[in-house]
Amino acid sequence: MIAVVGHHDLTPPTLALLEEELRSRLVDRARAGRAGLVRAGGGLPVAFGRAARAAGLALVTVLPARRGLPAHVAEPDRKAAGELLLLSQMVRLLEYDPADRASCITADEALVRSCGGLLAVWDGSPSNGRDATAHLVAYARSHGVDVEVVWPRGAEHRGGPPVMASATRGLAGRSPGD
Repeated sequence: MIAVVGHHDLTPPTLALLEEELRSRLVDRARAGRAGLVRAGGGLPVAFGRAARAAGLALVTVLPARRGLPAHVAEPDRKAAGELLLLSQMVRLLEYDPADRASCITADEALVRSCGGLLAVWDGSPSNGRDATAHLVAYARSHGVDVEVVWPRGAEHRGGPPVMASATRGLAGRSPGD
C-alpha cells in the first residue's frame, strides 16, 4: 500500500498539476495490485483519490472515529470526504480528532507506519506550526518506509515561495519536529 501526505495549502493550479503527476506515478502500482491510502480531507487527498481512480489503483480512505464509530467531518472537508468515499473501494476508521493538529499528525504517522511507500508532495521546506510535511517525511524514513518526493515544476503552496525539493535531499541532522 502507498500513502500520500503533503502540504495542506496547495494552490488550485498545483492540485491540477499533481493530479496528472500522481496518476502517472500510480499506474504501475495499480498493475501490481497495490492500493493507495489517504486520510479524508480536501485538497491533496482528493487529487490523490482522483488520480488513483484514473490509474486503476484501489483506494482506501481513512475517516475519523470516536469510540469505534465514524466521527463528524466538519466543513470544508465534508464534501471532499464524500467524494473520497465514492472513489474508494474500502474505508478505514481511525481514532483521531480532525480539528486537532496533533491528533491529525498522529493519524498520519499511523498511516505511514501501515504502508510500504509514501508519496510526499513536498517542496523541501521544514515543518512549522501549520505544516508537518517535513516531519512526516522524516518519520517515514526513520521507520524504513520508502519515500518518493513529488513536487512538479511550477507547483506552489500558500505557505511561502516555492523551494525546489530533490528526491535525494536528506533530512540528516533534523529532528522529527523540524
